[in-house]
Amino acid sequence: MPRGDKSSYTDKQKRQAAHIEKSERDAGKSEKIAERIAWATVNKQDGGGKKSSSRKSH
Repeated sequence: MPRGDKSSYTDKQKRQAAHIEKSERDAGKSEKIAERIAWATVNKQDGGGKKSSSRKSH
């Protein structure tokens, strides 16, 4: 998967990133910075793209 490829993210994560990006743009950030902030926030909250369901929690 090339860098910047968002295909492994869920629809919910993509919607969250779009909402955050819009908020950052409204706050006066550039498009590039707003996108970086949005995806960094989604990654921090969820740990990245889709998770494997094979993990077991004890």
